[in-house]
Amino acid sequence: MVCSGCDARCDRVHDIDVRLIRDLPLLDAATWLSVPRRRVACPTCGPRLERLEWLDPHARLTRRLAQSVARLCRVLPVKQVAALFGLHWDTVKAIDKRVLLEQLEPVDLSGVTVLAMDEFALRRGHRYATVILEPHTRRVLWVGHDRSRASIRPFFEALGEAGCRAIKAVAMDMNAAYALEVKAHCPQAEIVYDLFHVVAKYGHDVIDRVRVDEANRLREDKRARKVIKTARWLLLRNQSSLKRPEDQVRLQELLEANQTLMTVYILKDELKQLWRQPSTEMASQAWQDWFAKATTSGIAPLVRFARKLEPYLNGIISSARWRLNTSVLEGVNNRIKVIKRMAYGFRDDAYFFLKIRAAFPGKP
Repeated sequence: MVCSGCDARCDRVHDIDVRLIRDLPLLDAATWLSVPRRRVACPTCGPRLERLEWLDPHARLTRRLAQSVARLCRVLPVKQVAALFGLHWDTVKAIDKRVLLEQLEPVDLSGVTVLAMDEFALRRGHRYATVILEPHTRRVLWVGHDRSRASIRPFFEALGEAGCRAIKAVAMDMNAAYALEVKAHCPQAEIVYDLFHVVAKYGHDVIDRVRVDEANRLREDKRARKVIKTARWLLLRNQSSLKRPEDQVRLQELLEANQTLMTVYILKDELKQLWRQPSTEMASQAWQDWFAKATTSGIAPLVRFARKLEPYLNGIISSARWRLNTSVLEGVNNRIKVIKRMAYGFRDDAYFFLKIRAAFPGKP
């Protein structure tokens, strides 16, 4: 006999209590073990439970059953796993959460040099969380509440001074809170603003605004107004992604008929080219050309957008040096939505964040 407190061998029994322990089913039949649980008389610890390799202290489930429950929770909702084994929902969730904590904590942050961070919707009501991952390995390093400076500060504290000094570049959207916190902890790191978020903002602030203004200008011409009002997705999508010939013809006719829409549509494609330059010098020159065209276009929404984008220039040009983006995080966000739908939502955010990290352990 071995003491569960100090692992010392014991030859005396203090008392024995018989317990029913749930084990793996045999041929779909629920299986219970009648186990005499001995408390040994340890000379160091006093009366302590005997240590058993296949059973945790005070547990009512064998370790192999708990491991099977945790494995199934990787692919099935807790409710279905509980129904499969005939266990209570809380029991299954507690097992899965405990195993996740054992596997994922503490997180290994050594060797991390580049980061990507983005937000995702936690639940309705503008409740958000932040996910940080290592782009090259696609390993989720940290998930936390909210999208403010204070909310992501615990990650940099966990990274430590040496880890912060090792960070060379961070990809993100144009969230000022993210940029300020990165600069506070990693002043040497370059901020790289993501193409997807900038172009999405261009579509909202420029293309949508110009389209509505042009439709209002043609209020008397109902047919022309309807054509412009219903062309939102044509203008937002890339021309190469229009598979149907009739959509391509419709887009071409729309742009030929409206010079203002033609201008903002062409400048959208030229804006994307800023992220495809082979050097920072060429990216800087491409920005100057684009900025000059935008500010001299006479299109008010386009001029406002260009001037608002100018303070983010360094983060845009950095994309020529660091081929980083948050597109991998968009895939992570889609997977997060699937995890959330499978469980019909999570009441325990800490458990939810563990599930996200477990879904993205990284690749070698």
